[in-house]
Amino acid sequence: MTMRKRMTMLFVLDTVIVLSSIFFGYFILKPDFVVFTTKVVIASSVALTIAHHLFAWRYGLYRKVWSYASIGELAAIFKAVTLSIIVVAGVQLVLTQHISMRALFLTWMLHLLLIGGSRLSWRMARDSHLKRKGLNTKRTLIIGAGQAGTIVARQLVNNPESGMTAVAFLDDDRRKQGLEIHGVSIIGGTKNIEDYVQDNDIDKIVIAIPSMNKADMQVLMQRCVDTGVKTQTIPKIEDLVTGKVSVTDMQDVKIEDLLGRDEVKLDMEAIRSKLTGQTILITGAGGSIGSEICRQVSAFQPKRLVLVGHGENSIYLIERELREKVAGTIDIIPVIADVQDRNRFFSIVEQYAPHVIYHAAAHKHVPLMEANPREAVKNNIFGTKNVAEAADTYGVPHFVLVSTDKAVNPPNIMGATKRFAEMIIQNLAKTSKTKYAAVRFGNVLGSRGSVIPLFKHQIKQGGPVTVTDPDMTRYFMTIPEASRLVIQAGTLARGGEVFVLDMGEPVKITDLAKNLIRLSGYQDDEIEIKYSGIRPGEKLYEELLDPAERQDEYVFPKIYIGKATPITALELEYVLDQLPDMSIETMKDTLIGLANRKTVEVDPKQLTTA
Repeated sequence: MTMRKRMTMLFVLDTVIVLSSIFFGYFILKPDFVVFTTKVVIASSVALTIAHHLFAWRYGLYRKVWSYASIGELAAIFKAVTLSIIVVAGVQLVLTQHISMRALFLTWMLHLLLIGGSRLSWRMARDSHLKRKGLNTKRTLIIGAGQAGTIVARQLVNNPESGMTAVAFLDDDRRKQGLEIHGVSIIGGTKNIEDYVQDNDIDKIVIAIPSMNKADMQVLMQRCVDTGVKTQTIPKIEDLVTGKVSVTDMQDVKIEDLLGRDEVKLDMEAIRSKLTGQTILITGAGGSIGSEICRQVSAFQPKRLVLVGHGENSIYLIERELREKVAGTIDIIPVIADVQDRNRFFSIVEQYAPHVIYHAAAHKHVPLMEANPREAVKNNIFGTKNVAEAADTYGVPHFVLVSTDKAVNPPNIMGATKRFAEMIIQNLAKTSKTKYAAVRFGNVLGSRGSVIPLFKHQIKQGGPVTVTDPDMTRYFMTIPEASRLVIQAGTLARGGEVFVLDMGEPVKITDLAKNLIRLSGYQDDEIEIKYSGIRPGEKLYEELLDPAERQDEYVFPKIYIGKATPITALELEYVLDQLPDMSIETMKDTLIGLANRKTVEVDPKQLTTA
């Protein structure tokens, strides 16, 4: 139906309703009511018809989509009808100096009932049509009967084509339990979610408590995920209220949401003073952590970002992304270089004179480095030495090394090389004007080579999901969280510190796999978890700090400094001198021993470097 035809139909319908209301309002009350003269009745009818159409146009009664009618549309009808009756009362007062209150009140009621009924019948017809079509809607449980939950329920009730039907609320406020919101009952609290899901044949859960702190939210999300039912959270409450988004824009619960830690808030002023208007160099800029550091740093408006990486495609991608994001406000300089190339890197630092270097370039895959130990040594040790000494030589004020929890008591070559890299910068910090620091964190969710992409791929293929050991645990954090810690550490460094994030409790890899299976829409018994055995160099659990290194006081919320002591300068010089000529076994034993606080017997006669 065209807009013109629709408006004409509504205009004619309203005219009939108005005249019918006048007729019944004036004549249904006789004989007790003194009827006005024909002249007054005709004048009242004309006045009411004209006033109605004017106010109907004013309040959009001919432009609204009545199949979606709700409280707002009813309010518009009420205003239009009431003001029309007030106009008629004025006309009667002018003509007769008398107002028939009873007749006008009855006319008002009939007018309101018939206009409202005619409009809402569109909504009823639409709902009936959807039911006849057998629309396949998901039975939805809403957790939280506050403002957010009320908005969700209203949108679901008013929009059945969304594919969801609000079945019930859960809320821990006992005063609300047993009540109804938009016809949806509040049936209980959140402690027995699984029972409510089973009893009510729930297909979907929506968590609508945006004010809940992250730790409590994590517990609630975990309960919901454990039911095996798809769980979503609402967008920002202000976006729902203003209509920017709807319930169809809900967000799936992600594995990151189950970490349950409140976000570390940065010292924005301290970071801004270090980065704004400066030249910042990031090695490994195309990697998961390096590229996120680039994104985070760009928000502080540095003068220049130097993106150093070995892989041209990854550097191309982050360069293109940043150019689109900063729109010419920051000078983006892509540099293809290998940190193992000492002369090349020295020339880069000399040319661009960075104010801060974030060194994220590293080999980090434990089993791969066990199979290729010399590559781990060349990249993680000698590559770090090149970058760190270039910073010292050219007076770079700040240097931050991205390290790992695998550097603590490592049984593998990857962790040992990262601990040795920490020792390199700790020794340089003793004499250099550059402020060196290292930052340790655990596994990064979604980073390249991490377990999450592997699990997702295996689930997509139908399983099995391979876990090395049922008791294996790891610390986890998100990529933005890790990158923010690296940036914050640069402002806290005084020289030689190893900064560590309080990462909460370690997570069982088996539990992680189960959560991913459920979040992917499968039940536990639909995707097999297969245990493959611990791989070469892996530990059953990781540590962020050795007990001997631990300090209890934070230097910044959720950040503390480890008392990781370096080896002596003579030991460091000796090992660096001997490493290239060591056998693989001797190299592993030496580096792992040093990382586990063993000393090296130095023979000065064997030193070939000054």
